[in-house]
Amino acid sequence: MTTQHNQVITKILVSAAIALGASVGGAALTSADPNPTGADPNPFGALSCSCRETASAGSPALRDEIDRGIRAGLSGS
Repeated sequence: MTTQHNQVITKILVSAAIALGASVGGAALTSADPNPTGADPNPFGALSCSCRETASAGSPALRDEIDRGIRAGLSGS
């Protein structure tokens, strides 16, 4: 075999070793907890909001606040 073939084979083997190592390492890091803490199966159950409601549900003021928030989010400010 020529030196060029040896270099290509070496590059392929090194690339395969890196890909295998990354996939094995990634698989070990991504695991789910089969027994979630608490009785509530809702994964967002611990999240809460301490803010006060400023407008009643369905009111025009609430709709205006939602529209303002969407515009602010789309403008990136």
